[in-house]
Formats: sequence, structure tokens, C-alpha cells
Amino acid sequence: MLFAGIDIGSVSTEMVVLKDGLLYTSVMQQTGSSSKTAAERIVETVCVQMGLTYGDFNFVVTTGYGRKAACYGQKNVTELSCHARGAWYLNNGVRTVIDIGGQDSKVIRVGKDGKSLDFLMNDKCAAGTGRFLEVMARALEMGIEEMGDIALAARGSVEISSMCTVFAESEVVSLIAEGHPRELIVSGLMNSIASRVSGMVHRVGLENPAMLTGGVAKNRGVVKALEEKLGTELLVPEDPQIIGALGAALIAMDEYSRAG
Repeated sequence: MLFAGIDIGSVSTEMVVLKDGLLYTSVMQQTGSSSKTAAERIVETVCVQMGLTYGDFNFVVTTGYGRKAACYGQKNVTELSCHARGAWYLNNGVRTVIDIGGQDSKVIRVGKDGKSLDFLMNDKCAAGTGRFLEVMARALEMGIEEMGDIALAARGSVEISSMCTVFAESEVVSLIAEGHPRELIVSGLMNSIASRVSGMVHRVGLENPAMLTGGVAKNRGVVKALEEKLGTELLVPEDPQIIGALGAALIAMDEYSRAG
């Protein structure tokens, strides 16, 4: 049996397929300007890769920013439920999920059954998200993939006082003009993100084990800074970007079982 979850975010779209209850394949693409088109494109890609048609899937669940725009899927579910379920599937001891995506971040407290108990979202400001890192990388004239390693190698940091992306960019430009080493500025940016996100975690209440998901989880500088702020080690999945889609696929399997 085949079940799929499609997570349509503002920046990227992921699709996970479960075959007989096990992770079979996953695909990630850029969302672009249309959530509907992104869903259509990723379904087509997966079907071509697997030699299937959409009708071969027993149940499909959509989630994320564009979940209601997608013409695919028998049900749409909030990303909070999907991230909680996906993280819990990977480690059923997880009690806190910290998801840092392209344009928002969220903290979810997870129950022993893998369901969301409480949450806090930062979806009104890009501070502490992948978008924030993209803007800062451009200001520093470096690739975003470089920033994590540079931050890890830095001895010290320069404080970034502005949390707003626009003001922080101006602050970074000023720091560069003043001659501050780039690695200290990058380290300061990692600390800035960690401060923002750790504040959200403390408001929800940290309960270990905690898992970090989303594209920003691949940035080792952010992971280290956040671990230091929280005083705990964070679990980071091998593919942190697919956790929402994985949870959606698992919920699709549950829905089919209940209906049957």
C-alpha cells in the first residue's frame, strides 16, 4: 500500500511516500509563486520516478502553507500536527519539536502519543528563519552553506542587536564597514537566531528530548548556538526538511486504516 504526504511551504515543497508503512522515497523542490503548481509538479516528479500514477496512492494528506491550494490530497492537516507526528515517528521519546523553516519558525510540545499539546509560531516576521540567513549571507557576500562552518570556526562573536531582518541587514553592513571580521559577524548572527528561537522555546516550555527540524537545522552553526542557549543537546534528523511531509504521510496511513 502507498501513502503520501505533501508539505507545501512558502519556500520549498516536500513529498514523502510510505510503502507498506516504511519510508519509500522523498522529494524536495522549490515552491515558486504558486502552491497549486508546486503540488502538481512534485506529484508528477514522484510518479515519474516511481513509475506510478496518482491513482495508485491509497491516501494522500497535504500540509503546510499551501495545503488548501493543492488539488491533490483527500485531506489537509495543519503543519503542527504533521511535524509532531513526523518527529515522534523518528523518535517516540521526543517531547519538543523546534522547526525553523524558510519563512517561519515554530515550537511544538509533543505528547506521548505523538500529538501536539501546545505550540508557538513566529509567522509574522522573518527573524530567526531561513529567509533571515539568506539576507545576511547576501550582505556578507558569501554562500548560505558557508555560514555554519564559518561560525563554528569563529573565536568569539560580534553582537547583533537588531532582531528585525531589515535592521539587522543594515547593522551587518555597518559592522563590515567598521572592519569587523566576517567570522565574528556570522557567529553573532547565529547567536541572534538562537536567542530568538530559544525565547519561543522557553515560552512553550522545554521538555527533553528535543528535536530540531526544518532547512535551518542543516546549519551546524545555528544548531550549536541554539544548544548553548538552551543548555541541551538537540536531535537533528538526517533529512530535517521532510519531517512535515513524513508526518502527513503517516497521518494519511492512519486515516486510511480508520476508514477501512
